[in-house]
Amino acid sequence: MEEIDILLTTYNTEEEFLKKQIESILGQTYYNFRLLISDDDSTKKEVRTILQEYQKKDNRIVLYWQEENLGYNKNFEFLLKKARANYIMFADHDDIWYAQKIEKSLEMIKEKKVDLVYCNAKQINENGEIIQEDYIKYKNVPQINGKDKLAITRCVGIGCSQIITKSIGNKMLPFTKEVIAHDWLAAFLANEGKGIAYIEEPLLEYRLHTNNIFGGRSLAQNLGQWKEKNGKSYQSYLKYRKEKVIDQAYLEGAIMCLKYAQNEENREFIKKLIRYYENIEESQYINLHIGKYFKFLKGKNLGKKMIKEIIMFHFPVIGYGIYLIH
Repeated sequence: MEEIDILLTTYNTEEEFLKKQIESILGQTYYNFRLLISDDDSTKKEVRTILQEYQKKDNRIVLYWQEENLGYNKNFEFLLKKARANYIMFADHDDIWYAQKIEKSLEMIKEKKVDLVYCNAKQINENGEIIQEDYIKYKNVPQINGKDKLAITRCVGIGCSQIITKSIGNKMLPFTKEVIAHDWLAAFLANEGKGIAYIEEPLLEYRLHTNNIFGGRSLAQNLGQWKEKNGKSYQSYLKYRKEKVIDQAYLEGAIMCLKYAQNEENREFIKKLIRYYENIEESQYINLHIGKYFKFLKGKNLGKKMIKEIIMFHFPVIGYGIYLIH
């Protein structure tokens, strides 16, 4: 039976969330795995206590304690260096895995002979109530079978939904300063390798709460948080558009991909993509180069997301009206 390494990082995790996640992993139908957990110097003593208690119960758990806070990405990098199995999975500290998540993910990656598989998820709130039945549909996540340029321009599958080959794990190391998201990097490298496949069935419950570091929130929620801190002026909106949307969600991802790209065709594509992002950032009212948007970001299942992006990228003056009413 193939061994799997599951990488889970913790930092001041809510105790009940952590217990439910660990129990959901230990209760998998596929049992030949190591659960590698690195605590990022939590200040909550309860986190260490819980982890030690579970380790005593199950020898598949391997614990690491960071002496200083590394941060989210560096802590995952630390665990990635410890992985030895041919297949690796990432786990968040506050989700809930369905019993067959490992089994079905491993089955798919072997059947399709690809470097990465990602699955669908249900989204839950802090109370464990389901708020979205289909995360891929809700967030307009690209659905890739094989290879697709969308794995360059977008993040394909949240990390906790992915299984990757050890080959991809090795290519990810070391994390350079350009790495903004380990899941985006993994999918990009898999796309340059043997490709990607997705599982339409939700295999986990992805928790959304006030302490989420990445993802999950809607546009209205993100806009609301920004306006509370920065106001409702047009300049505030343009700053949000540049910093929180174009830079953080698109441009920085392209720069990361360029750093790791080995395929020359992909390198040229990414350079053009970066120039496109830089060009639309300079446009403060209207940018009529919409054809380039479709060249880089068009996808079959991305309808609603594409409408929002076109408005924000190419018609910011219209986007400002949306900003005001959300």
